[in-house]
Amino acid sequence: MNILQYESKIWATADLLRGCGIKESEWPSYMMPFFALAMIESRLMRMFDDLRTEIGEDTFAQIKKDDLYDLIKDKGQGYNIFIFEKTKSLTDICKNDKSFDIDFDAYLNGFDNETRDLLGVDASEGEKFLDIKGVISKLKAKKVLFNYTKLWAEIDLKPFNNSEITTLEEHIKRKWADISAETAGEQYTPDDVIALIAEIIASKIEESSTLLKIYDCTCGGGNMLFGVEDRINQKFKRLTQTYGQDWNDALYALAKIESRFRPDSKIEHGNTLVEDKFYNEEFDVVIANPPYGVSWKGYQKDIENDKTRRFKFLPSISDGQLLFMQHLISKLNASGIGVVVHNGSTLFSGDAGSAESNIRRWMLDSDIVEAVIQLPTDEFFNTGIYTYLWILNKNKQPHHKDKVMLINASDKFTPLKKSKGSKRKEVDEINRLDIVATLTAYQDNDYARVFEKEFFYFNKQAIMLTNIDEQNRTFEAHLPLKEDKFGEMKRASSIELMPIKITQGELELTEFSITQYDTTHHASLENYYIDAIKTKVAQLDYKEQPLLITTIDAKYYYDTNQETLIKETDNNKEALGCGKIIVKASYKKANKKFADRIEINVELTADYQKDYEVIPFNKDPVINQAAIEAFMIRYISKPFEYLENVVGVEINFNKIFYKPKTLRSVNEITVEIAKLDEQLRQLETELAL
Repeated sequence: MNILQYESKIWATADLLRGCGIKESEWPSYMMPFFALAMIESRLMRMFDDLRTEIGEDTFAQIKKDDLYDLIKDKGQGYNIFIFEKTKSLTDICKNDKSFDIDFDAYLNGFDNETRDLLGVDASEGEKFLDIKGVISKLKAKKVLFNYTKLWAEIDLKPFNNSEITTLEEHIKRKWADISAETAGEQYTPDDVIALIAEIIASKIEESSTLLKIYDCTCGGGNMLFGVEDRINQKFKRLTQTYGQDWNDALYALAKIESRFRPDSKIEHGNTLVEDKFYNEEFDVVIANPPYGVSWKGYQKDIENDKTRRFKFLPSISDGQLLFMQHLISKLNASGIGVVVHNGSTLFSGDAGSAESNIRRWMLDSDIVEAVIQLPTDEFFNTGIYTYLWILNKNKQPHHKDKVMLINASDKFTPLKKSKGSKRKEVDEINRLDIVATLTAYQDNDYARVFEKEFFYFNKQAIMLTNIDEQNRTFEAHLPLKEDKFGEMKRASSIELMPIKITQGELELTEFSITQYDTTHHASLENYYIDAIKTKVAQLDYKEQPLLITTIDAKYYYDTNQETLIKETDNNKEALGCGKIIVKASYKKANKKFADRIEINVELTADYQKDYEVIPFNKDPVINQAAIEAFMIRYISKPFEYLENVVGVEINFNKIFYKPKTLRSVNEITVEIAKLDEQLRQLETELAL
């Protein structure tokens, strides 16, 4: 029997939900607890049968109830009074609709404490996990609980082993991902991507007598964690142990239930970023597909006060992907490897000096990034964007050290015959093996390139430009020299004028110790300043409209044609060089000498402009500085001073693997135009007839 025959039968239970008017997006929350119930029962019954076979029917019949309980408890897979003591199943309970409510309640309460907790049998407040109690209440209210339970009871998973049930579980979760877009990215990674991740890990591990510890910090329902483990077990005899954590109640419960039927698996509930349940563990393999673009504002203080030192930098609060990345790196043992799924933001978000850029630089400085693989678009069930696999390795081969490989696998797919939500492509086995072979070879080919890690670094050099007029003059030359506290002579930042009138268009300011103001609209001089004078002064722009500053001795204005400040005295005009006119207004409260007043001041300054230049980086400091200076000589023509230089890191697949579109020849276009002209003439002829 092929267990996937049950996929459609399980999903057919949703027809009853549809008939009750339950929204499609809510179906998973109704189906998860009953699917878990079917899985648990089938596995417990298989375990019970295996135990009877192992002990022998005659011996088994003589076992006391307490001894039987201890035997089953030692298996660590759960217990149910109905199944083990009354040899009754959900099917038996559904045979009598009159006693169903009482029997079903007793059946659920017959589970061991942990199973009841995971199913949410006794949930009232707090953690509900699968919340079967809440689902039952809703189905009762719609008077369909018996019929709904009966449909699930007809699904007999007992003939199938754990691996087969896991396969079915993954298919069902994929269905949930299709209709529950808000959680799809968190709960299901496509099987082909899981297979690729497993192939990558398998290419980097060896047979050994030591235990292989595999960890997923956002394990969801466990499909990726257990899927990778199963594939590793198919290729190696090496013993494996899985660890996972998730804070989604229902998905954690599914993963926890699954873990109990595996030889060695530990699943914990909680927010990994706030409370690492495996804080004292390190792992051989880490994998994860953390949620994309999810804010961590809700637990910002906990992250900022984290004492584990795992977070070197804190990224934008709107996206926690790089928090998970830093956490995973902290969990790797001395020779650990990892594969982490991210969207593109972790490659290039954030400018030089930002937390995102600093995290990338820390990762490359630590030489932990071995490769980044770009997957095709339309690979996941709820998004069509590009996704990326970060390959982490703390034990690189000698010829991989201080290098990073980029693999553009965006064309390594086969189209699906039928779309699954947004998923229209899959990385099939041939392409998966090709990608892994390319990664193993670690050499350039037509879709992959190997770089020195510094290739991804860049200088963001800040400079202070001094703008000049058309005669290469700057107002800086008119600023007086002053001695600073260290005895060095430096130019003042500005020259202050004492204006008697400021004019721009219809605006004219002549009162600089204003005592009269519009009492109709302003109750005080301070309000007058805030509502009228401050607003007007803020709008003054010497470049947008002529601004004339009149003092006792001269007039000052900016000549936009020459880009220079002009000083005019008795019709004599002097070009002072490129500079700025700054008008400031401030309200001064009354003191012993003066009443409250509004002061308006004017300053002339040089026209300085801070700018940034992005320049390729070289790991040799001398060569790097020489490259910066050569860049400035070539591209910067104005006087400038060096300010801070910040080194950033970004990984840009488009830049490296860009393929320009081939343009058609002029002759081809001309021929097409001639054909169109001929068609138009024929149409005109037909219309004329």
